[in-house]
Amino acid sequence: MKTEYKTKARAALLEFLQENSDRGFSAIDLLTYLQLNIDGVNKTTVYRNLDRLCEQGVIYKYREPDHEGWFYQYSTEHTHCNSHMHGKCSQCGKLFHIESDFVDDFEKQVKKTYGLQVDLGKTLIVGVCDNCLS
Repeated sequence: MKTEYKTKARAALLEFLQENSDRGFSAIDLLTYLQLNIDGVNKTTVYRNLDRLCEQGVIYKYREPDHEGWFYQYSTEHTHCNSHMHGKCSQCGKLFHIESDFVDDFEKQVKKTYGLQVDLGKTLIVGVCDNCLS
């Protein structure tokens, strides 16, 4: 078993993701943040830490339509993100976990009508949240 080192970069990355747990960030966003706050952080360090945190279930990664690459978000209490849909505010970037009976109905209806098994963890509904509307 490999020893885990608690580096400044890893601690800062984790702290940033925890403080912004309602949003996801690209690796480039995270690299830029860390480089502004810690000397000597490089892309390899960021990707290595992101991979390890994903393996440990501390963060999860997902794709967004119209964007290349992965986005990363702190897991909070949601470690089962493949069993529900997600919503994202197109203005502020806030992410929502959509867990409702209509999700099950939607999944069944798509399967019945189109013969398509929905991958809920990769399903993203984009809109504008109440805070941004007001």
